[in-house]
This record gives sequence, structure tokens and C-alpha cells, in this order.
Amino acid sequence: MKLGDMQQNPRHLINGRWEIGTTTGVSTNPSDTREVVAEYARADRNQTELAIRAAADALPHWSHSTPQRRADVLDQIGSELLARKDELGALLSREEGKTLPEGVGEVARAGQIFKFFAGEALRVQGELMASVRPGVQVDVTREPVGVVGIIAPWNFPFAIPAWKIAPALAYGNTVVFKPAELVPACAWALAEIINRCGLPAGVFNLVMGSGREVGQTLVDHPLVNALSFTGSVSTGERILQAATARRAKVQLEMGGKNPLVVLADADLDQAIDCALQGSYFSTGQRCTASSRLIVEAKVHDAFVARLRQRLEALKVGHALERGTQMGPVVDASQLDQNLAYVDIARNEGAEHVWGGQRLERPTPGHYMSPALFLAKPEHRIAREEVFGPVACVLRADGYEHALALANDTPFGLCAGICTTSLKHAMHFKRHAEVGMTMVNLPTAGVDFHVPFGGRKDSSHGSREQGRYAAEFYTTVKTGYMLA
Repeated sequence: MKLGDMQQNPRHLINGRWEIGTTTGVSTNPSDTREVVAEYARADRNQTELAIRAAADALPHWSHSTPQRRADVLDQIGSELLARKDELGALLSREEGKTLPEGVGEVARAGQIFKFFAGEALRVQGELMASVRPGVQVDVTREPVGVVGIIAPWNFPFAIPAWKIAPALAYGNTVVFKPAELVPACAWALAEIINRCGLPAGVFNLVMGSGREVGQTLVDHPLVNALSFTGSVSTGERILQAATARRAKVQLEMGGKNPLVVLADADLDQAIDCALQGSYFSTGQRCTASSRLIVEAKVHDAFVARLRQRLEALKVGHALERGTQMGPVVDASQLDQNLAYVDIARNEGAEHVWGGQRLERPTPGHYMSPALFLAKPEHRIAREEVFGPVACVLRADGYEHALALANDTPFGLCAGICTTSLKHAMHFKRHAEVGMTMVNLPTAGVDFHVPFGGRKDSSHGSREQGRYAAEFYTTVKTGYMLA
């Protein structure tokens, strides 16, 4: 099926067949809201249940397929994503709004993820151990966890589904995938590639629709053995309560309020680059965005002045235009939320440095200027996730104070530090209360072959990505045999 056909009418994939929905929805281009990207099918609870039952029926065959077969399928998916990265990257940028280079880069990353897990399918390990009893042999093996429900967000519509779907299939699970409703064309494009790469009917299913209908059915259904979710804290908490009540396995990646510490000994140009990329690229719509910039007093004013200069020069525009550095916000409701936080910051007394205004561009879209404030630790803008191009600077008296401010948050996804001190860098890596640390790097930007995840309110369950994904997508079996 051609990409152009897909953009007009994305449908569900249930048991190997493309199905229409009970209702339809529309996704539009946030860079030009006059453009409809897709009119897509929306499923109800009945269709979602059909997809779940198809996945359950397909599980016995797929879970006992050979590692080589699973590796071949995943490698083929990865190869097509890489071959079509420019085309699919443009689709991503049209539907989600990140700049074209970011869109192309994300699709390439998705392809690399599938190829990585093609290799992992051949590397599923076990252990052969001596028993404490004579003449008894013990082995420990990993088996698929079963039917996996995947609920993915809109901000990385290729990469995040890839890092959930690829390990699920690599380890022999079957999948029901619910994408965010803002990005149905991207979800369809990924599903269409997966469907053509040799999977038996029912192994992979795509069901689009609302969280109330599709999402809740996945959470509640007794045939769904595991749920992997990326999204808001409030939704994640509801999923955790409902799914664990029936003893399903749950993996949650939720919010972040990530600090970037800048010490007085830092290379200031490098620190500004880290802050600009980490806080504002991808329009700040990343759970890893560094929205709290904690700067040592000695360089505070110079840092703020130079960051403001960079923000003034930042080109905000249509995601597909050459030279655009920051695209639009994903939709009107997210833009309204961002602007509301700008008003909250002003009303609470945070000092406005730059930006935070709605912008007009040649095409109608959800544009805003990148916002920067000087804040205090108690301000909401310094404590709550905005999920947009909004950051604040907190002044620190020294390293110990900066570390305390960095840890003063209910979130714990990632934290960065800019410094030339090996002592402070090593201490920060050890004492930052997060799942990931960055030294002289933006907080946003992670490799696909190493674990991803956080602590506190940011994450629950085992890590995503890399070989650590096996902890969620497999279950361990211990076998005893009289030799």
C-alpha cells in the first residue's frame, strides 16, 4: 500500500487484516493547520478485544518460533525504516511538528532499534547451574511474557513504539499497539511495514482510538499479560492501579523535570549549547528536556545573558522549512497549556527573560517563542512538567547547593552537569537521584542500545531499551532435572 493512501485513511490491523473503525478522527499538520494529514479509523472496545484475542491465539506459534525467524523479521523492518527515513521523516514532521532533520533522525533511530533487537533475538541467554543436591541439574531460561499491550505517546511516534515493539517481538511475545491519536499516520506507516515483513496473522495488531475505549480495554483485559506505557504521571498511576490489581506486568515511563547544573568552572559556550538543545529542541516536547537550569552564582548572569541571545536568534517556523530550528507545538491544547504556565510563572513572581508568546507565521500553526524565566525553587514552573519550550534558571550558591536543587523534585528521569571538574562530575553521577546522568551533554539525547528509565515519579518497572528490555518482555523459569 502506498504512503499517500495511508495518509488519507489509516486503518486498524487486526489479525492480519486492515479494518475500518466505528468512528473516524482527523490529524492535522501543526505547522499548517489547514492541512489534514490523515482521517483515521477509531476503534471501540469490541474491536480492541478482537485484536487482543487475535494476539492471544497467535502466541503459542510465535512464542515457539526460532530465534532466526524472529531476527529475520526484525532486521527486515529495520532495513525498510532506514531505506525510507527521508520519506517517513517528512511524514513525522508534518504530523507531529518536529523539524525535518529531527524527524528523519528519529526514523533512522527506529530502524536501528529494530536491527539491534534482531541481534538480541539470537542472544537470549540462560544459565546452567550446579545444584546443592548431588545428581541434580538446574537450568534458568527466559520465556515470553505473553500478550503485550503497548500504549505510546505522540512526541516520538516512531522511536518509542519501536523500542517497545521490537523487544516484544524479539523475545516471542505478541503485541496490541495503541498509538496516540495525534499521530495516526505515523503509527499506520510503522504498522504497514511490520505487517509486510513475515509475521503470522495476529502477532502484531494496531488499534487506534481513545484512552477511554482502546487504552482501558487493554488495561483491563485478562488476556493482556503485560502493559508498557509512556505518557503522563496521572494516566500512568491509573494504569498501574488497574493492571496490578489483576497481576499484569507493568512498565511505565512518565514525566520529568530534569535539571542541568552549570558550575562556574564549566566551558560556558558548551553549557549554553547543552541548555539550548536540551531545553528547546524538539520544541521542548521530550520527557528528558532540561527545564530546570541550575547555574552557579559566579556565572549566573553571564549564562542568562548569553542564553537569551541564543534564544533571540532561534528560528521558529514550519517544521519542513530549511533552517527551522524549532517547530510548532503539537496541537492547540498543548500550546494553551504552555502559555498558561507562562502566565502562572509571571503571576508567581518569576522574572521573565525571554519569549513565551504566541507567534504568527506565514502558515497558520501552533507556534510560540521559546520561553525563559528566572525562578525560585518553590515556583510551579520549577516543579511541574510543562512539556513545551519553557525553561527556568535557578541560582545556586555552589556545587552542594546545586546538587540539592537538582534532587529537589518528585521526578527522577535524568540530570546533567556542565563542569571541567572530574571530582564534581563523578560525585554528581553518583549522587544525582535519577536513572540517567549526562556530563557536558544535553539531558535529551540517549543511545538505543543502553537502558532508558528513571526513578521516583518518572518511571515504574524495569528499564526500556538495550539488553535490559529482556527483564520486562520475558519471564524467568527455573528447571530441575535428575541427571
